[in-house]
Amino acid sequence: MIASSPTILALDFDGVICDGLIEYFEVAWRTYCTIWSRANDTLPDDLALRFYRLRPVIETGWEMPILIKALIDGFSDDTILREWATITPQILLADQLDSKNIAKKLDQLRDEWIAKDLNGWLSLHRFYPGVVERIKMTLASGVKLYIVTTKEGRFVQQLLQQEGVDLPPEAIFGKEVKRPKYETLQQLIQASDSQPVSLWFVEDRLKTLQLVQGQSNMDHVQLFLADWGYNTQLEREAGVNDPGIHVISLGQFTQDFSKWVENF
Repeated sequence: MIASSPTILALDFDGVICDGLIEYFEVAWRTYCTIWSRANDTLPDDLALRFYRLRPVIETGWEMPILIKALIDGFSDDTILREWATITPQILLADQLDSKNIAKKLDQLRDEWIAKDLNGWLSLHRFYPGVVERIKMTLASGVKLYIVTTKEGRFVQQLLQQEGVDLPPEAIFGKEVKRPKYETLQQLIQASDSQPVSLWFVEDRLKTLQLVQGQSNMDHVQLFLADWGYNTQLEREAGVNDPGIHVISLGQFTQDFSKWVENF
């Protein structure tokens, strides 16, 4: 039987709390122009919208400029959705590129941007409707809330503070922790002084939830796939068909915890 509310709520950030698509595209475009020495940096009319639609195929940040390269090279959206795993190495090989070097360049360009215009960089992030209010309600209820994300923790904290949410650094596990999310969740369970522990985890990447499922000591964790985040229709359907995963809508998320699990 599922508890009617968690004692610990762990949330991903990008794709669950915050929509960073505009920033993703901007830094990906800058990286693309640098790597491929594009003299004319005028954006093709529909490039950003296509990038937004296809963002769910990306697993790690270095793939973002590769996605732009694929779009400019003429790959269709459907082909990218179906064959991204083979398109990526194809482009790397054709241009003699290395994923680590692309990642280094992207991080460098982002860091330079942040150093020059932090407020401008922060302004390109949008919070999903009702999510900030739901976070505030959760904090007021006494449920322990943590952010578990691949975004740098300091930026998560700054973005939340702009919305009136003051989470302490120890409640934010960002890119700097350098470990899989399931290990962070295990740590939260072990460190909890609440007994029994009821941990609920909301994430927009199906593969991340499946990694948690694969841990033998985490079968009691309630896993939620955010259907408003960076995932595809096929991934949402896979989540619906997985008895260990709850596919949750933004409308449900902003309501009482009982609404999250009422159909299970």
